[in-house]
Amino acid sequence: MRKEGLFHRVLLAGTAAMLAATPARGDVRVVTGVQLNRTPEGLEVILETSSREKLRVFSATYGQVSISDIINTELELSGGSAFEVENPAPGISAITVSPLDRNSIRVKVVGSEAAAIAQFNPEEGKLIFSVPPSSSTARMPDTPSSPPSPRVEETPSPPPSPRVEEREIPTLEDWETPGVEGMEMPSEEGQMPPVEGMEMPSEEGQMPPVEGQMPPVEGQMPPEGVPEVPPQKRNIIEIIVTATRTAERLTDVPRSITVVKEEQIEQQSRMTRDLGTIISQQTPGLSVGTQSGSNFGQTLRGRDVSVLIDGVPQSTNRNAARDLRNIDPSAIERVEVLRGPTAIYGDGATGGVINIITKTGGGEGVRSRTLLEMGTFPSDFSDSLGQNIQQSFSGSLGKLDFVLSGSFNNYGSTFDADGSRLPPDPNGQGGLSDTRSLNLLSKFGVNFTDAQRLQFTVNYFRDEQDTDYTSDPIVNTIPGRQKARALRGLDLDESQQTNNLNLSMDYTNDNIWGSSLHAQLYFRDYLTRFFPFDARNFASLGNTIFQSRVESEKYGGRVQVDTPLYSDKASLLWGVDYVRENTNQPVSVFDPEAFQESNGLVYNKIGDRTWSPLQRQNNLGLFAQLEMNLTERFLMRGGVRHEEITIDVDDYTTIAGNRIQGGELDYSATVFNIGAVVYTSDEISLFGNFSQGFSLADVGRVLRSAPAGFTVNQLEPEAQKVNNYEIGIRGNYDRVQASLSGFYNTSNLGTSFTQDFQTVRAPERVYGLEFALDAQPSDTWAFGTSLTWSEGGADFNDDGDYESPLNGFRISPIKITAYLENETVPGWRNRLQALYSGNRNPSGQGFGLGEVYSYITLDLVSSLKVGPGTLVLGVENLLDTDYFPVVSQLQATDTAYTAGRGRTVRLGYSWSW
Repeated sequence: MRKEGLFHRVLLAGTAAMLAATPARGDVRVVTGVQLNRTPEGLEVILETSSREKLRVFSATYGQVSISDIINTELELSGGSAFEVENPAPGISAITVSPLDRNSIRVKVVGSEAAAIAQFNPEEGKLIFSVPPSSSTARMPDTPSSPPSPRVEETPSPPPSPRVEEREIPTLEDWETPGVEGMEMPSEEGQMPPVEGMEMPSEEGQMPPVEGQMPPVEGQMPPEGVPEVPPQKRNIIEIIVTATRTAERLTDVPRSITVVKEEQIEQQSRMTRDLGTIISQQTPGLSVGTQSGSNFGQTLRGRDVSVLIDGVPQSTNRNAARDLRNIDPSAIERVEVLRGPTAIYGDGATGGVINIITKTGGGEGVRSRTLLEMGTFPSDFSDSLGQNIQQSFSGSLGKLDFVLSGSFNNYGSTFDADGSRLPPDPNGQGGLSDTRSLNLLSKFGVNFTDAQRLQFTVNYFRDEQDTDYTSDPIVNTIPGRQKARALRGLDLDESQQTNNLNLSMDYTNDNIWGSSLHAQLYFRDYLTRFFPFDARNFASLGNTIFQSRVESEKYGGRVQVDTPLYSDKASLLWGVDYVRENTNQPVSVFDPEAFQESNGLVYNKIGDRTWSPLQRQNNLGLFAQLEMNLTERFLMRGGVRHEEITIDVDDYTTIAGNRIQGGELDYSATVFNIGAVVYTSDEISLFGNFSQGFSLADVGRVLRSAPAGFTVNQLEPEAQKVNNYEIGIRGNYDRVQASLSGFYNTSNLGTSFTQDFQTVRAPERVYGLEFALDAQPSDTWAFGTSLTWSEGGADFNDDGDYESPLNGFRISPIKITAYLENETVPGWRNRLQALYSGNRNPSGQGFGLGEVYSYITLDLVSSLKVGPGTLVLGVENLLDTDYFPVVSQLQATDTAYTAGRGRTVRLGYSWSW
């Protein structure tokens, strides 16, 4: 590999990105003074600036702390770098106004016993903080503008549609700059004497209540329960990190993005702990869940997805297709899904990125949360009874914040709507029944200064199946399509298992030579073992019976720098990624005679072989991403990434006994992206983008069935590059939020597979539409829906016709989701949700091209405040519908044609202490 060529190309790309920089929107506003004023409604905090432009404020409440973050703003006080006052009013122990980063400030109010409720006055430019009355807090006079204190639930019973609030506040320009010391207590008239050197305003007014709360800011601890905030009138904003690798407003990103928040994950996990199903229910563009431990057949926009945990890639170069089975939902704070091809994190994301972000510590003091849950299939209560236990501790001690979280889940046996036991390996991809799982998360962060932070994260996940059942092979001999059924008497020493250990260390510095730095080092140790496979009819697989496992070690790091340009009017994110991975796929071979005589029950190991050889892969990527805010209503983003990849393979012998000569493969790819967002009004924005993603062929899949005389160097050293075009529109009204997007992408080296697992490379195209709607017609009702439709074809004849449809493992039928939520009485919430998976019958023959039939399922989750905690009832497949998941319908053998789960009931109770 020629390193000189690499750096020349990267230098050229970086120069091009720099030359593309143009001025951004107006200068950042400067706050030069802070004023306090006590009124009957509470304590007013007034920010003084010479600019007449409105400030944008985001509010959140964690425990006894109320936070208001103000973006595009700098703090320049004459009396110091921050404003700090202790005990400024009854019920408030401290207030601080300080810089958050180079372009935002934070107003932090600490309540004595409860969090202060933030309110705003859009006419007079005031923030006001009031405290709910308690035994030791003076009661504020009752006024129509004083809202009740938001209740905090202690288990997942989320509001109909919790979102972040953005509020616009006019600034004041006529008041003098205050000092920060020597403040006196309020007079009897309720008027607070000015801080030394401060001229106090006389205006008073009533403030409408804050409606909505912001989800946890990165580095802050989310609330222990879910706030019961009704879906009242508000403007909505989301802060995401996946799309650009830095914190950005979702509406400023010219891409389709879905954020699945913690309360939504907790809510969905009361019906199923299958993460693939949980995310699919919330995300347009993502195929329906497989109801197994595998995400094979669950694509995003018809292509593969790259799964990250805290930015650490979970893929292996021998694709195990279990990337969503590497962490328990209890450890997750949120999931950000970037829909569409991208190379922002390197290779593999030809369909998009699913970034799983684990929980973080912080807040005041130490908090604990406990969950106890039981689940069962009513058709067979005793065999299906399972348990779920979760315990977490979080908080902060000085500059140290932490999270310690553990969960143990014992799945019982699973049953379909007919009451029949499901085989432990549904659709041949890895089952969840009779499985025990353990997840341990520990995260420690140290804030050396306001700008510097060091964080250590360890997450360990393990699940192992212990079952006496297998799939009865007799169904393959019965004429017609037969449902897979369980057969008792399995004799297998090592069943299905997954071990996943993630270690990472993150360092951030928001003020290093005028730029922000983020550096990460990580290590991943991974093992997954599959159920045995009967390959006696596959000559390329040695006509034998074997059980494979994937063993992988991965370590790497990334350094990225966010540099402001042209006096903060634009910014350039640039950096480097490196990852080293060693992966192989050995197999255990079993005695075919013992297997045959026992009717597929007895697996006597007779030896070990290699299915996929050891691969040593190195990835080095350099990137630059430019952000330009051309006007207040028009912004652009564009970037480039170059990647160099080498794969080393030693000589090996295939499972069929063929001797293969090893070698080295060199790959490289340079990809670009550009996009824009136009705000046609405060509620409507249009976006469009062109983006490229790339991925390597699954080298291990090709090498495992290589014919005699084959050499590694015969593989085509060219990555698959995907060109994606997308346009969309977002609407963000007070009680209605909607989005619609359309996409079209092509690739010259798409990957398909034949019935005997051979790889086919040919041009491909995929296109589709995605729609999402959420509405809150009143404070107690909410509803929503989403639609996903896509289609695609391959050009095997290379004539430009794309006449061969892509199979059902790539292109899913139309998917429609809908939900209806209601707070029936205070403290009792109910959600009813539906999933429709449509028909698809592509013409042609081949792997996964069979007809798929439609089905509808209905789920229910209900939460009730009881005592110190919350009681939650979850029912999956409420109507006990008899159906077959899409992936099961596509299977060629009846032993893998497994029905969907029948009615499942889960009952849990959680509390904080």
